[in-house]
Amino acid sequence: MKKIISVSVFALLVVSFFTVNSLAADNKAQASVSKSAKVEVYYFHFTRRCATCQAVETESQKAIAALYPVQSKKGLIIFKAVNLDDKTSNALAKKCNAEGQALLVISGNKRIDLTEKGFMYALNSADKLKAELKKAIDPLMR
Repeated sequence: MKKIISVSVFALLVVSFFTVNSLAADNKAQASVSKSAKVEVYYFHFTRRCATCQAVETESQKAIAALYPVQSKKGLIIFKAVNLDDKTSNALAKKCNAEGQALLVISGNKRIDLTEKGFMYALNSADKLKAELKKAIDPLMR
């Protein structure tokens, strides 16, 4: 019972942390990352990750592949996991305004932060995460 309570408290702290980060990032200027792909989905993470962090990457990548197989093959939609502990990722993180773990959908000058929803749904409600990704990406594909 104590383990369940501890895990629940930890999950709430993680979600709270990402909510604050996403609000701060949304207040900054919108990022334009690359003109080579129409929609870019980035999952910024650190080397050390919990099961939820790993699920955000895995489930987001699977959702993009399932929802947009043709666009993915053509390079119109890309998914990329970026390790923030790798110094070579600093420039991309800065361009995307990713100050910590983040799940971002970027197209041109539009930036949609799905971090909170990613962490809320990835581990136990992957279909909801898939629906949120679709809801964010579909309008950008027009």
